[in-house]
Amino acid sequence: MFARIREDIASVFQRDPAARTTWEVLTCYPGLHAVWMHRIAHALWNGGWRWLARWTAHWSRWLTGIEIHPGAKIGRRLFIDHGMGVVIGETAEIGDDVTLYQGVTLGGTSWNQGKRHPTLGNKVVVGGGAKVLGPFTVGEGARIGSNAVVVKEVPPGATAVGIPARIVQEQIEPSEQVKAIAQTLGFDAYGLSKDMPDPVAGAISRMLSHIQELDERVVQLCRVLHQMDARMPETELSKLDLPEFCAEGPVVKSGGSQAD
Repeated sequence: MFARIREDIASVFQRDPAARTTWEVLTCYPGLHAVWMHRIAHALWNGGWRWLARWTAHWSRWLTGIEIHPGAKIGRRLFIDHGMGVVIGETAEIGDDVTLYQGVTLGGTSWNQGKRHPTLGNKVVVGGGAKVLGPFTVGEGARIGSNAVVVKEVPPGATAVGIPARIVQEQIEPSEQVKAIAQTLGFDAYGLSKDMPDPVAGAISRMLSHIQELDERVVQLCRVLHQMDARMPETELSKLDLPEFCAEGPVVKSGGSQAD
């Protein structure tokens, strides 16, 4: 139990830059409290104590503003950020490392018994206010945009936005450079990624890629200067043919003329 609690706390620090201390996470994150109380309610539900399970879930909603039916199946490291207004139905299934934001509904569209609610694969991100309605699967690594209404299956790694939701980007295998940048920056909040058709996201992604390239070129330049003995007099440095160090062309001074 304590290992799972430590795991849940660590997932908050990985996905929420506002988290500062463990004590703050323990006492001020209703998403964690709702998940922990759901584990109790779910155990009671599976043990046949159905009324007591519903009563526990009822108090959890009153305390946290998050309604999770005790029959729902939730994987490890679920992170509900902010959380107010989140509703998770009885037959919903949630994989590992899933992130839900405020106002998300995992609901059903049928009065029939049996599977009525969606299944979320591992590492799914559902933006604020999104509604995922029906007994279908949202594939692993998929992203649901804020306020989207999803009524049909979403492929793994795809991005769905709009009302009704449409697939705007299929899964694309990222390059090694993009993987390195993503690992440096960490979690993409609210499902914002390079592959989304958002001009702001695209511009930021291109800037990050350019910064990465500049860093690599600076490292290469320093390595060459060390090999040439960078401690040579300044008069000799001024005689270096600087353009040959630059792959893109000659270096230009601030005044616009080519460097000597």
